[in-house]
Amino acid sequence: MKVEKTDLDGVLIIDPPTNFQDFRGSYVEIYNEKIYKENGITQDFIQDDISTSRHNVLRGIHGDASTWKLVSCLYGAFYLVVLNNDQNSPQYKKWQSFHLSDVNRKQILIPPMFGNGHLVLTDSAIFNYKQTTEYNREGQFTIQWDDPNYNIWWPTKNPILSERDGG
Repeated sequence: MKVEKTDLDGVLIIDPPTNFQDFRGSYVEIYNEKIYKENGITQDFIQDDISTSRHNVLRGIHGDASTWKLVSCLYGAFYLVVLNNDQNSPQYKKWQSFHLSDVNRKQILIPPMFGNGHLVLTDSAIFNYKQTTEYNREGQFTIQWDDPNYNIWWPTKNPILSERDGG
């Protein structure tokens, strides 16, 4: 397992402990509590969720004050943005993007007070995330994907959005 720091404090890139491919297909161990804790990922995850989306769907940017998330792409590919929304942080409003896919199998660990959103780059994609708290939509903050105060670059100008995300 490989764990890398990013430009955002507390946000990590993780290569899962097992990622094996042969003539039959692939096998990926996307979480093993013992191995993750041995590598400094000590959060207790209590809920797993997936979302499926089609090409050019943009979901997010959402987060809250208490939830750690471990996100990955089970199928397809997407462009992920992680944004620091902690007004007490020197990195407030800073963001970083990542390319996650069913080929690179990278995972991103996202701390509380960070929002995340993703844009589907393939015909369809499955987004997977583990959470340290139960989902609470009312407790979340939402940042408009194209809010000029953040100047986030997205590889599209006209994404497919929900009403909540500005559609």
